[in-house]
Amino acid sequence: MASHCNFNRQLNQILFEGDSFCKKVILNRPDKLNSLNSEMIFQLLKHLRAIEMDSTVKFVILKGNGRAFCAGGDVVAIVTSMLSGHWSYGARFYEKQFNLDYLLATYKKPLIALIDGIVMGGGAGLSLHGRFKIVTEKTVFAMPEVAIGLFPDCGASHFLSRLPGHFGEFLGVTGARLDGVEMLHCGLATHFVFSKDLDLLENTLKTLKSPDITSINQILSNFAQKPIIKENSSLKRLEIINKCFSKDSIEEILLALEQEAKNKAETWITDAIKSIKSGSPISLKITLRSIREGRRQSLSECLIREYTICCNILRTTASADFFEGSRAMLFDKDKKPKWEPSKLELVKFNTVDICFSGIDEDDWKYLQLPVRNHAISSSKL
Repeated sequence: MASHCNFNRQLNQILFEGDSFCKKVILNRPDKLNSLNSEMIFQLLKHLRAIEMDSTVKFVILKGNGRAFCAGGDVVAIVTSMLSGHWSYGARFYEKQFNLDYLLATYKKPLIALIDGIVMGGGAGLSLHGRFKIVTEKTVFAMPEVAIGLFPDCGASHFLSRLPGHFGEFLGVTGARLDGVEMLHCGLATHFVFSKDLDLLENTLKTLKSPDITSINQILSNFAQKPIIKENSSLKRLEIINKCFSKDSIEEILLALEQEAKNKAETWITDAIKSIKSGSPISLKITLRSIREGRRQSLSECLIREYTICCNILRTTASADFFEGSRAMLFDKDKKPKWEPSKLELVKFNTVDICFSGIDEDDWKYLQLPVRNHAISSSKL
């Protein structure tokens, strides 16, 4: 029997719909939770740049098909490409992805992200830097990278570090999940709209004769709800979170949480302890430092630094935890990663420090972001 090679590219993973007035950009890989691969990022960059230059287009809607907005980057594809080639294959992916995130954060036209479903990792990078971030009762947010030996990237050190108190450190270190209501209350989202109303919202936006920031916000506000946050939400425990996650090190954070657990048998505390103990020790330390550096940096500075860290992780400069975590969680799925170093106290400061340093290889460069005249979008409306 003759063998056949399939050279067909996966088509229609991104849909570009709408008219010259309103463009809809739709992530269309629902069977993979709209996780981003290189082809999708290439198409997004190409078309979004063209749309930005098209004077007839007044605003852009970004959304996903299926039960996810976007679950992040396609880590399986990234790891597979590196295992069959070179670590720089993965670096190329992150270079393009971070440039896409920066483009969206500085987009010249109003960008409305409809985050109806799962949004994690790279999906957060696509949606959370923009001005209009619409969530629903179906939205689930998390940055769970430490579980596979990575760290919250795509500009996460910028948006997490700007959350109330030390809530960003809590989310980044533990990978804790938030629902749409919690995202609204902590500032990750600008509006909460019921999922059933999104189609009508889109149609109403398209009736605007001369859409601008003010008129778009007025329509969004007309559809927006003011849901009450759950009493058991971790966001209601910000005093305890600030007390624990303001500590100088992961070891001190863990000790403080364990002390709290003795007095309060609250689920979020025990879940946080469990997550920290199961995460990659070096990733935990990288994450804490990254978020704290991000607090005093611009988005472009955060992305440049995060790219450098990513390259060191992909290159296994200090640890191979990313490959081990991917094996355990995504390939073999035994969920039993063997981290190296295996314990927090075995991770030396200079081991973390080297992950923030440039790579001494002839063809490696720091991330190059284009000069963008448009200011970073602000959610302050």
